[in-house]
Amino acid sequence: MGKTFLKIARRQSIIVAGVFSIALILFSVSSSLSSEAADSWWEKGAGILKSLGESGKETGLSVEQIGAGLKDALRVSSENVVKQLGRVDGFNNDSAIHIPLPQQLETVKSVLAKVGMSGLLDDLELKLNRSAELAVPKAKKLFGQAITEMSFDDAKKIYGGPEDAATQYFRSKMSSSLSAEMQPVVKESLAEAGVARAYDNVMKQYRSIPFMPEVKADLTDYVLEKGVDGIFHYMAIEEAAIRQNPAKRTTELLKTLFGSK
Repeated sequence: MGKTFLKIARRQSIIVAGVFSIALILFSVSSSLSSEAADSWWEKGAGILKSLGESGKETGLSVEQIGAGLKDALRVSSENVVKQLGRVDGFNNDSAIHIPLPQQLETVKSVLAKVGMSGLLDDLELKLNRSAELAVPKAKKLFGQAITEMSFDDAKKIYGGPEDAATQYFRSKMSSSLSAEMQPVVKESLAEAGVARAYDNVMKQYRSIPFMPEVKADLTDYVLEKGVDGIFHYMAIEEAAIRQNPAKRTTELLKTLFGSK
């Protein structure tokens, strides 16, 4: 009877071990498929575009579909960036892109701090960030234009290029026009935010202290440069998200082409 019991126990152990092994294999395959699904959009796009215009019968996707999918994903991503930065505290409360005082004004701040007036500079710094937040929405139209003008060769370079290839494309297409579009808005928003008045108050107090060196700062160009840098900083982050899982940039086109996940 003891031998019979041992045989039954051994048989049950083998069955349990077999079931457990099958479960592990299925889990591994499932995980692999899930990972492949997440990467398939970018891989399919890269493969099709590298083939220089083949129909993409093996993947079921055409060059035109891949190009349209890329443009759609970039359009959603750029709109996300503009929405994120073009609101109250979009710059001010974000340590990655917060606009600090220009370096030349740090001397002014340290001097005024000694006489209890550093708050004037804190107010000025806040207003610089507010002016950038007001100007960012101008970028939306320019992103749209750059995406519309994207050619087949542009799409190929983005798929096969470095991690920030799309961001580099936007910089090359948009930098000068973006600065030109944003400059009058920055000037207006600086005035609206009371920056000129705040700056005059700061410099008046600074110059009232004897023997201080002269300090000048072009706040319009400074905010413009920092604002544009902030936009492309987050566009690069959005691009990285597209490369990891483009389907997360969900639009009807992407759902149609690659399914919702």
